[in-house]
Amino acid sequence: MRKYYIILCLWIIVSCKVDKKQLPYYHTPDFTPKWEMKNESTFHKIRPFKLINQENESFTEKDIEGKICVADFFFTSCPGICLEMTNSMSDIQKEFINDDEIQLLSHSVTPEKDSVPVLKEYAEEKKVNFKRWKLLTGDKDEIYDLGRKYYFVEEDEGVKKGNDVFLHTENFILIDKQRHIRGIYNGLDPDSMQNLIRDIKVLKLE
Repeated sequence: MRKYYIILCLWIIVSCKVDKKQLPYYHTPDFTPKWEMKNESTFHKIRPFKLINQENESFTEKDIEGKICVADFFFTSCPGICLEMTNSMSDIQKEFINDDEIQLLSHSVTPEKDSVPVLKEYAEEKKVNFKRWKLLTGDKDEIYDLGRKYYFVEEDEGVKKGNDVFLHTENFILIDKQRHIRGIYNGLDPDSMQNLIRDIKVLKLE
């Protein structure tokens, strides 16, 4: 009996350690992991922004307060990787469809073409749940600045690109409730998407 009690205690200890898994923070475009923030006020985070969603509503950083976000950058007329990325985001939507802590954000990199009506039609075609998944358009400079300087979505350390250089990437970025970057994932890789789903669940425990 004593032996089984010891085994049970060991199992509980191991389980607690697993449950307490922590995700790193990311402060720079090279995605070097940081395990603590010495000064939260100066640590990198997604800046305030103002965009428009597929229902022609203003969408700002205030709309993601207290939410874990997954962000990507796409365009509706993309014949290649964006279709697979949308499918991947749809899988995440399905996994967290009833979870109000989770917000999915897809930013158009061709906002001059992806007007609100275009985004709305795309959303209907792809069965986008408006509450869970926002398709965002707006000022091109705003979107490109967010993507490159704040989401680090292209991973181009030390490479500065102007807004005349097209932003096109398969990366998904995981953001915590304080708008800090907590992970980067390949939106075309099913294994990477499973890791993203797992990491979202880890963040929910913080």
